Amino acid sequence: MFTNIMVPVDLAHLEALEPALSVVADLAKQYDAHITYVGVTANTPTSVARTPQEYEQKLEAFAQERHKVHGQPVSSKVYSSTDPVANIDSLLEKAIGEIGADLVMMATHLPSHLDIVMPSHGGKVATHTNASVFLIRLAQ
Repeated sequence: MFTNIMVPVDLAHLEALEPALSVVADLAKQYDAHITYVGVTANTPTSVARTPQEYEQKLEAFAQERHKVHGQPVSSKVYSSTDPVANIDSLLEKAIGEIGADLVMMATHLPSHLDIVMPSHGGKVATHTNASVFLIRLAQ
């Protein structure tokens, strides 16, 4: 049913994403799907990488480590932005089209009153793409 799964990843919070990454691996094995890990970074130095190129290298290394865990084919794609927080939704939508993802699996937070001011990325992405979007709740 699914052939290309896109997984947005924040390299600064990998430990929190582990439960969601396990679900991604299980589903990819079930459908023998390719996984593309997508990262969005700033054009300026961050706590993860000094440059978008360094971030790209780190994301690719992460993707290869995940490949060793689950065995499915992987790739990575990085987008850089002057304001990643403001642009993340549109960049994720762009990535879905560019990589041809038919499923997006995203880790998400528990709903809260702040969602009125700042809606979830998963909800926004789901309303602006034809790909299926699977939100995986992270415990807090």
